[in-house]
Amino acid sequence: QVQLVESGGGLVQAGGSLRLSCTASGRTFGNYIMGWFRQAPGKEREFVARISWTGGSTDYSESVKGRFTISRDNAKNTVYLQMNSLKPEDTAVYSCAATPDYYGSSWSRYAYWGQGTQVTVSS
Repeated sequence: QVQLVESGGGLVQAGGSLRLSCTASGRTFGNYIMGWFRQAPGKEREFVARISWTGGSTDYSESVKGRFTISRDNAKNTVYLQMNSLKPEDTAVYSCAATPDYYGSSWSRYAYWGQGTQVTVSS
């Protein structure tokens, strides 16, 4: 079992920045691929970014590429999502997720989830 707790969400104006954190406890953090997903009201959950076990590989959705950066610190059991140039359409609940061996964007393949943190971008 891996327990995940997100933090760092909030209200920000368009063009601003936020950094989300997701801290894990339980199993060895470095054994998990980590992903960030988001879900806006009335919409399906969508992939945002993922990072490999050591952080050597990252991928992003087209909608956030060039604006968001995912990183991890295995010594701190934490994965981050730096979000810059935020847009109102980035408004959603952001959740981190962990999977031991799936490096992909399908949320159903991630075994462990945090509770989510709200990000609201005002225009």
